[in-house]
Amino acid sequence: MTTETQIIRFGESRNVPNHPELPVLVYRQAIRADEGSLAEALESRYRDNGWGGIWRWGVYDFHHYHSNAHEVLGVASGEADLTLGGPDGKTLNVRAGDVVILPAGTGHKNKRSSDDFLVVGAYPEGQVNQDLIRSEQTLDDSIRQRIRETALPQRDPVFGAGGSLLDEWQ
Repeated sequence: MTTETQIIRFGESRNVPNHPELPVLVYRQAIRADEGSLAEALESRYRDNGWGGIWRWGVYDFHHYHSNAHEVLGVASGEADLTLGGPDGKTLNVRAGDVVILPAGTGHKNKRSSDDFLVVGAYPEGQVNQDLIRSEQTLDDSIRQRIRETALPQRDPVFGAGGSLLDEWQ
């Protein structure tokens, strides 16, 4: 299946470090409705590609990031405006079928969402005990170091060995 991949890079933004090297990847319509339940299809893809700690919910309505884990957010239903990259970042509209892959340190916040907005999220193998750091917390060198030391995933969460993540995150 061919899907549009959007690549977005961010610098630091008011106590949100973002990743110094790795870009955010946005896969538009990576999972289609004709594949049955989008939530189940996302979970299956994640499991097949070695991503775990799978959860279903939404995205917090405050700027936050994870310093010790990369994260995938697959939109299973509804739509939302997510602000990525911290307070000075970019607001992106996402809809059912879209997938957003956030490198460690990338700020994210739900700015607005439909009542039926549902995300299926996950983390690479070995990163399921991620921290949650709000943008109000002081950014220091130990946080920056954890971000740099976070291991790269072995497989793309959606496309496995053939996904853009492996090319873009080299």
